[in-house]
Amino acid sequence: MEKPVALMPRILGSLFYYSPDDDRIWTLLTELNALSECYDGWDKQKIEQMCESFSLPERDDAVWQFSSLFEGQGEMVAPPWGSVYLDKDNLLMGETTLDYRRFLAQYGINFVSDVCQPEDQFGLMLLATAQLLESGRASAATTLLEQHLLPWAYRYLEKLADNKISPLYATLAKIAELFLRQVQQDYSLTPPVLRLRF
Repeated sequence: MEKPVALMPRILGSLFYYSPDDDRIWTLLTELNALSECYDGWDKQKIEQMCESFSLPERDDAVWQFSSLFEGQGEMVAPPWGSVYLDKDNLLMGETTLDYRRFLAQYGINFVSDVCQPEDQFGLMLLATAQLLESGRASAATTLLEQHLLPWAYRYLEKLADNKISPLYATLAKIAELFLRQVQQDYSLTPPVLRLRF
């Protein structure tokens, strides 16, 4: 994987991790139609159609939708943390989170932000992928995707795509799935088949 490939996980990771309350995220959402230009491996027409198929909600509504889907207001239809899908008791900060934390420590990645989330949050994992790619550690980025993200990501994205709260985030889930499937195919990634608990 080359550095330009890092752009998509950087953008998608930001959209899945930060609230539209952040001006930079809101700007990304208002310019979502340009997303298809960021990664050459895509069927650009399909992505363009998806980006044009929804109307951006009012900003306050988008912030509420993000909070409901990513921060846990009420029952979460699609929890964005890997351990919920992989650990036998659906726990946050379970053993798989600790394994992933050790992986990040190997490469000196330590996320410090005002958003308090376990490291195995979907968007944050994409941001870690981007960081590894940008620093020339493509092999580590491949390991992150193959061993830590892909075993549960498609189930999560399927649930998010089926949510009734936000057409915006349902569309972003479909775009993220296409991106990950393209990367998995292009780089012959073979994630382990694990029992998913959610």
